[in-house]
Amino acid sequence: MTDDKDSGASETPKKKKKQAGKQRSFLRELPVLIVVALVLSFLLQTFVARVYLIPSESMEPTLHGCDGCTGDRIVVEKIGYRFGDPKQGDVIVFLGPDSWNERYKSIRSSNAVIRGLQNVGSLIGVVPPDENDLVKRVIATGGQKVECCDDQGRVLVDGKPLDEPYVINDFTFTPGTLTCTTPQQSRRCFAPVTVPDGNLWMMGDNRCNSADSRFHVQDERQGTIPIDNVRGRAIFIALPLSRIGLIRTPDDPPKLRCPGQ
Repeated sequence: MTDDKDSGASETPKKKKKQAGKQRSFLRELPVLIVVALVLSFLLQTFVARVYLIPSESMEPTLHGCDGCTGDRIVVEKIGYRFGDPKQGDVIVFLGPDSWNERYKSIRSSNAVIRGLQNVGSLIGVVPPDENDLVKRVIATGGQKVECCDDQGRVLVDGKPLDEPYVINDFTFTPGTLTCTTPQQSRRCFAPVTVPDGNLWMMGDNRCNSADSRFHVQDERQGTIPIDNVRGRAIFIALPLSRIGLIRTPDDPPKLRCPGQ
């Protein structure tokens, strides 16, 4: 009996040593695990997918970003466009060209240290990138001619009207009274533009509240944006939880209001 007790007592220090060894081993491995997690996050954010916040109402009601509501956080996948270009109807996130950036203000701190931390955080996706990332819908691609409107007020691409059930809010267009040929033109109208190769004509779903390609038609690209500026295709609403799901045309969206109408 005495030998058994002595044996049990002698094992206790050994267990403590093993536990201490495991703790030291974990502490040594922790920095490596953190670095691996950060590298994986960087790779995922750069090459696979990234989450973006919708900051404005230009895509209402497909994507929420209106004043007084919770802006959608969307997942933007980056793999698909490595094997093909954006297509008509895709909702994409892109970097605004220079002429689109007049109102953009940096979201970085004026403090050099904090700004450096923010830049590092941006690499791993915990801080938004300091760039004018916008979300709109592809209406026409390189070589296509886009204009508005036909006699029903629809956008034409290569002479064919688009069926756009996602557009709920647009400027008034009244056949015979307020069209593209009446003395007072509808604000919906814009002149034909042939999209340069390698570029895209972009429009927001909230047509009368979107500073899109129509707004920048006087720039060197006639309002189009280079495909090289595309960050990826918006596929999923991640937050808020009440709107989580794939990005689709709303089934029963509310009628919004255009300014001045």
